[in-house]
Amino acid sequence: MSLAGARFGRAIGPVKGVAFDCDGVMISSIDANREFYNRILAYYGLAPMTPEQEAYAFMATSRQALARILPERLHADIPKMGREIVDYRAEIMPYVKLFPGFLDFAAHLHHHGIRMAVLTNRTRGGMQAVLDFFSLPSYFNPVVTASCGFSKPDPGGAQLILSQWGLAPEEVVYVGDSEVDRLTAERAGIPFAALHSDGRREPCGDVEAESYAELLERLAPFMDIPSAIG
Repeated sequence: MSLAGARFGRAIGPVKGVAFDCDGVMISSIDANREFYNRILAYYGLAPMTPEQEAYAFMATSRQALARILPERLHADIPKMGREIVDYRAEIMPYVKLFPGFLDFAAHLHHHGIRMAVLTNRTRGGMQAVLDFFSLPSYFNPVVTASCGFSKPDPGGAQLILSQWGLAPEEVVYVGDSEVDRLTAERAGIPFAALHSDGRREPCGDVEAESYAELLERLAPFMDIPSAIG
């Protein structure tokens, strides 16, 4: 079965692989991100982030976000901010929560032979902190981070996943929650599944859902797997 792609105007599927963004998709990290950046700002005696800065920081790499919110005179300190100024693993990871339903969704896909990957603007260390903190199963290969040289919306990370899996773009779905994620999928020719967890209607996706249960219901027919867990 194939899905008529509203964005791409061509058939999508059968779906054999799913790639996930991390923040807002695998994990709920808005509070953690806010705490991290505001602690750094406070360290330098600066005011907390504005709403505009918060929105940008949530989509960007940590280096990009810090370069945006900090004055240029502090940019030389950026490489040490997640280790020496704020201990990200010890001080910030406790604010991070797994996205409701994500583990069950991933286990269901794994059980039915659907490949999975991660495509995130986190650094390698930041993503590894998530994998380690939650002891996530080894379903995800490859794990493509900004440290690989591709920061979204550069499609290079998505193309790397396609290459390693040997799949065509229409056989992979990218699950994300931001306009940057949508652009990444569009530029790589990959169908985009927009996860709207907080009532938002943006970004638009070829598939849209407000929970993992709903996402499974919408995607399962194009993977030829059961549409309910259990």
